[in-house]
Amino acid sequence: MLALNHIHKSFGGFHVLDDVSIHIPAGGLVGVAGTNGAGKSTMFAVACGQIAPDAGTVHFLGEDITQLPPRKRAMKGLGRTFQIPKEFGSLSVLENLLVASPRARGESLYSVYFHPKAIRLEEKRIRERAEEVLEFLNLAHVASKSAAGLSGGQKKLLELGRALLLQPSCILLDEPFAGVNPVLIEQLSERILQLNKEKNIAFMIIEHHLEALRTLSNDLYIMDQGKVIAHGDPSTVLDNPSVQEAYMGGIV
Repeated sequence: MLALNHIHKSFGGFHVLDDVSIHIPAGGLVGVAGTNGAGKSTMFAVACGQIAPDAGTVHFLGEDITQLPPRKRAMKGLGRTFQIPKEFGSLSVLENLLVASPRARGESLYSVYFHPKAIRLEEKRIRERAEEVLEFLNLAHVASKSAAGLSGGQKKLLELGRALLLQPSCILLDEPFAGVNPVLIEQLSERILQLNKEKNIAFMIIEHHLEALRTLSNDLYIMDQGKVIAHGDPSTVLDNPSVQEAYMGGIV
């Protein structure tokens, strides 16, 4: 579904990504782990089109999207969340989801003047969809509250909700459990697994919470100093002595 092939990226002569290849199959749950500075977030930025690679290609659903901007990748069904949530704090939780809906008729002045009925019907449908997502994420009880007032874990759920409004086939999650309490980590994990099983949405998850990755992912990549140093079954990879040495000085 999503393939990063032989990606290279340098900044100021420093090689951040060195021949990185990562593949996500349709319906896959792929984890990516590594220490700070390993190149994980840069790899995500390349996958989503925020940064152009110096070499290598990105393919999505069989199409070369290396040159496509982020918005066009999103329209094709490639969503992402951020390590630090970027909610619209002045808007309500529900409104944060509504603005994420793509290709809304109301964004066109022509439609506003000549198709107001169609806009009203579409807005009703989008609102119903957003409310369904909030219910699914257990955020319905805070729908009318300011998004700025959510807890860290709730903001991570809101990020996932906005990605779901795109109706994606693949979502990239950047440290979804960072700063989240254990109860919400369990809840977020359950939602990810449910979306994967019932909606066949593929996920690539960057995370330092190794036990969560061991439980969630069925395929795990380990990065170190801009390279993929191990790949395979999560338990086998995490028990690899070379991975333990690179990741935690021998202790994982």
